Amino acid sequence: MLVPRLPESVAGGTIRPMRVTAADRPDFTLEQRAMARGLSPVCGIDEAGRGPLAGPVVAACVVLDPAAIPAGLADSKKLSAAARARLLAELQEVAAIGIGQASAAEIDRLNIHHATLLAMARAFAALPGPAPLYAYVDGKFAPDLPCRADAVVKGDAKVLSIAAASIVAKVTRDRLMEELDAMHPGYGFASHKGYPVAAHRAALVRLGPCAAHRKSYAPVRAVLPR
Repeated sequence: MLVPRLPESVAGGTIRPMRVTAADRPDFTLEQRAMARGLSPVCGIDEAGRGPLAGPVVAACVVLDPAAIPAGLADSKKLSAAARARLLAELQEVAAIGIGQASAAEIDRLNIHHATLLAMARAFAALPGPAPLYAYVDGKFAPDLPCRADAVVKGDAKVLSIAAASIVAKVTRDRLMEELDAMHPGYGFASHKGYPVAAHRAALVRLGPCAAHRKSYAPVRAVLPR
């Protein structure tokens, strides 16, 4: 049974940023080590949307310019929506960015783990410019990439390129969920972004699943027609 992962910052249907401390700030150490070995460009990869009951899982791949790194990069979950939007705009000016996603149907067919790796590989393939020679990937697993790739547990809080990717993925997915809200009104996608909060579960019972829902997730499967 698939049990969706609810982020720590989701409470009562509202996604709240956590306070960023100096200890939470990622740095550029691992990227510098790779570049010192001649493995450049170096990218960071992260995803957003493993836990929601609806919508795609979105991944981002980011190559930072060491001479133009936006100030304030951090794990996207610890930033306000306004800060994430500002940092995305800055990253779009100075960094190379690739975005990939796997649809709800692909999540149902592959499972969320493999769909996440697929979205990450698509983000890497969508990156403009020279292909990275080294990738740092958030989490315990890395997708099959045409370069060396190391998984970093809690990498979005440790590795600057991964933190940048977490921001790109989060803002991109949030905006996609706002579009899905207009296409499938009544579920509240624009507010909870598809996470299994009480209001979303109630809407599922009332309306039944829509095309954007992940039918393999237990709360959605429970309300499917028998």
